[in-house]
Amino acid sequence: MGIDMSRIKVLGLHINLETIVACILKSRMRLKPAQVEIAARTSRIIVRVESSRTSTINAELARLALSLQNVVVAGLPNIARAVIAVDDTRQPAIYKLCIEGYGLREVISTYGVVGERTRSNNICEIFQTLGIEAARTIIMSEITEVMEGHGMSVDWRHIMLLASQMTARGEVLGITRHGLAKMRESVFNLASFEKTADHLFDAAYYGQTDTINGVSERIILGMPAGIGTGIFKLLHHHEDKQIPSIDQTICIGLNLLPFT
Repeated sequence: MGIDMSRIKVLGLHINLETIVACILKSRMRLKPAQVEIAARTSRIIVRVESSRTSTINAELARLALSLQNVVVAGLPNIARAVIAVDDTRQPAIYKLCIEGYGLREVISTYGVVGERTRSNNICEIFQTLGIEAARTIIMSEITEVMEGHGMSVDWRHIMLLASQMTARGEVLGITRHGLAKMRESVFNLASFEKTADHLFDAAYYGQTDTINGVSERIILGMPAGIGTGIFKLLHHHEDKQIPSIDQTICIGLNLLPFT
């Protein structure tokens, strides 16, 4: 197996033949150290294979050729592709590395990568690496980018409310019937989203109760929602005054003496 060391030097990968041999031995190919060696005074690595009882030497060579292509010599194993993007709108130009794959923690800890400017659209990975507040921020930015990409504008307060609702429990919950079941235990709230008959039947079967405090529940039952002007009640405080009798009222109106 020939190795183009000049190309490796141009790319600045900082690897040599010994590194490649070590990676081959650590891979899933299950090769022994005696089967892999470096040819003297050349840029070649010799890999010896042996035929087994179940396969011939040609089959083993074909399997070896396919397996060597999947050996990760340098970089991150979960990264499938990387593309360099240049932002010419700023001076000096800003270079961005767009990658396809997983491993945000490993990417941030890579030498030369600015962790403060690194972001991912994998919300669950953001939550596991940076916490729930970072996941909330990414949810808002991703929703905004998707809406703006389709020419739609949504007030940021609505997006912030949605992101806060998805992360209020300390974990990222989707706006699905499974996520709503973890957010609230209201029967009518779940019934207003999906599978109305199933939720109502289960609630009746298990004897669940609903305090009817949410907006959806009150709208279903035709009650004022507990938000805005419906969040409080006004009570008029008046003094108790003695109400005159009917006879006294007539006498006062006619300027006459009261009846005896």
